[in-house]
Amino acid sequence: MAVHSTHCSCEESVIEMVQSFARNNPENMIYQTSLMSALLSGVYEGTTTMADLLTHGDFGLGTFNELDGEMIAFNSEVYQLRSDGSAREARPEQKTPFAVMTWFKPHYRVHIERRINRQQLHDIIDRQIPSDNIFCALRIDGHFHHAHTRTVPRQTPPYRAMTDVLDDQPVFRFNGREGVLVGFRTPQHMQGINVAGYHEHFITDDRQGGGHLLDYQLENGELTFGEIHKLMIDLPADSAFLGANLHPENLDAAIRAVEN
Repeated sequence: MAVHSTHCSCEESVIEMVQSFARNNPENMIYQTSLMSALLSGVYEGTTTMADLLTHGDFGLGTFNELDGEMIAFNSEVYQLRSDGSAREARPEQKTPFAVMTWFKPHYRVHIERRINRQQLHDIIDRQIPSDNIFCALRIDGHFHHAHTRTVPRQTPPYRAMTDVLDDQPVFRFNGREGVLVGFRTPQHMQGINVAGYHEHFITDDRQGGGHLLDYQLENGELTFGEIHKLMIDLPADSAFLGANLHPENLDAAIRAVEN
């Protein structure tokens, strides 16, 4: 269920050339549209489409315009994780105010054969990539004992700051499910630009449910991950972004509140 266009054009041919080049010449680079601090401040509308994102990577996460669910991408497939706990294939024309993408080229592979919790999985990565000064992309395919998720409901103008909509977020538990986890570990010095620490999304094996992960335990499966040394950020030029307060005094605490 990959996102795809319904017609051919010269532009699409160029996009395919870019994608092909990137796949064959991976730079281990993260592409990011907008800033986490902008999302936190209520900048919920962007111009970048799902089709645009797939020219920058085959793996990532983010959200949709109007904060309408969580986004998860892997194998060049993009899904919308909705506020009722369900999931559906994203349309190529859907837009995002914030997303992170990369060409997933893992350097490490770990087979998990016993129940292990979130922190223990993170410890495996941190031991292999001990420096907090670089990015890491991670993926888990396996059987989850439980996956505890949330998704913020779609917002309408005038938009409230993200911290003000926390009470409205529904929470779901997926127990004993096969699924895919997509995540990034971001350096602490990048807080506000992105989400410092681990940021992970989950989708079930039937692609019918998921969300932003709050906690999980893996029964068994495969962890793959790799370090990333490059970051490219596409900053919006609209009035909402230009007028947003991107450095509030409580930035770190606010991001930790909405993402953890």
